[in-house]
Amino acid sequence: MSFQLDVEVRLGAFEVTVAFDAGPGVTALFGPSGAGKTSILNMIAGVLRPSRGRIVADGVTMFDSVAAVNVPPQGRAVGYVFQDGRLFPHLSVRSNLTYGYRLVPIDRRYVHPTEVVDLLGLSDLLDRRPANLSGGEQQRVAIGRALLTSPRILLLDEPLSSLDAGRKAEIMPYLERLAGHLRVPMIYVSHDPAEIARLANRVVHVAEGRVVRVENAAVPEIGRTS
Repeated sequence: MSFQLDVEVRLGAFEVTVAFDAGPGVTALFGPSGAGKTSILNMIAGVLRPSRGRIVADGVTMFDSVAAVNVPPQGRAVGYVFQDGRLFPHLSVRSNLTYGYRLVPIDRRYVHPTEVVDLLGLSDLLDRRPANLSGGEQQRVAIGRALLTSPRILLLDEPLSSLDAGRKAEIMPYLERLAGHLRVPMIYVSHDPAEIARLANRVVHVAEGRVVRVENAAVPEIGRTS
């Protein structure tokens, strides 16, 4: 699977203009806070409409300003993992995982709940509610729920930023396993060089709403964005 992005949007006085391609594996968006990283994810997800440009995932055009194509968020098959998980508090882990899975047409499913449970080490958590999970466990469930929508692309917006060092160390091996297992592109937002060094196949350096450079299997230096 592949992904192509070439978009522009103005947010008040701030403009985001980015273009990059991504294949299977992890493409990290790296840069300081306020660089436009989350805005890029929101354009991919359909939450934020670009002023102009084109977004294509797995050969499917999600947005094209010239052709007047703008697929709504629910039709894009994009998995989105936020900083805080956003699990349904009234549902068990099992029900959270399968919530989106049940809505995916059978002929478009490429991953099964059992596979995701094994991949993310969730078998002992299935009957719990989110309130009874640690922060790292909640994020693993959120990632699993996003995967079970069989997305064309998986977006992760600083999924470890709300965790302490111990919880980050707990979840990182699962993210590494996920990165090596998935066939779909993963766009991973972070300003932590250590995370990116462990996970990313390529790094898109973003500063002031622009792509500064793209590197393959790069280890970004702390504080370096250009």
